[in-house]
Amino acid sequence: MYIIIVGGGNVGYYLAKTLFAAKHEVLLLEKDRLRYRTISEELGEVVMQGDGCQADQQLEAGFGRADAVVAVTGSDDDNLVVCQMAKMEYNVPRTISRINDPRNEKLFKKLGIDATVSSTKIIYNLIEQEVGGGEVIPLAALNRGNIEIVEIEIRKNSIVAGKEVKSLALPAEALIISVIRDGHAILPSGETVFAISDSVIALVGADKEHELRIVFGENSD
Repeated sequence: MYIIIVGGGNVGYYLAKTLFAAKHEVLLLEKDRLRYRTISEELGEVVMQGDGCQADQQLEAGFGRADAVVAVTGSDDDNLVVCQMAKMEYNVPRTISRINDPRNEKLFKKLGIDATVSSTKIIYNLIEQEVGGGEVIPLAALNRGNIEIVEIEIRKNSIVAGKEVKSLALPAEALIISVIRDGHAILPSGETVFAISDSVIALVGADKEHELRIVFGENSD
């Protein structure tokens, strides 16, 4: 898949790294020159300097052949413009937008954005979701600096297809925060059942990613 990410903040940066490690073709588009220089020193040609809201720079980035466009800037207005142009001008099959103000979620869905992710809802889910022996993941754990975002696709004959979230023996430092199904993001509960073609989004300690992928029948190499 060719995936374009607009916005080179922490979310876009780590998402690009994760997708690249999973062997996807990725382009991270960042308009701030200083930020572009910083992340391009590490990620190289995966990063392009440009404004994801500008048609000429969308064309240069290859929106026309993208399988998905993900807008994760700090501006809901910019994210909406990026995703709408991706849909209307380039017929991108899948658009995903970060929402900074939860009040905008209904508007984004009404305007045809395929999936939205609200940081507020995710953090709320982290606080409320019980794991293991009834423990609640402390919010302070996100500040340790060794947490990664991982995406795992449930393929045909996957060992977890048809199983509930609560039935998995997840590593101690892993938490499932979203399931993308038919273009829509689901905030999972323990009773959520995995289906073929689901994309599972999880937070996991950097040294536990391999263990997490084994649980899902994958290898992180």
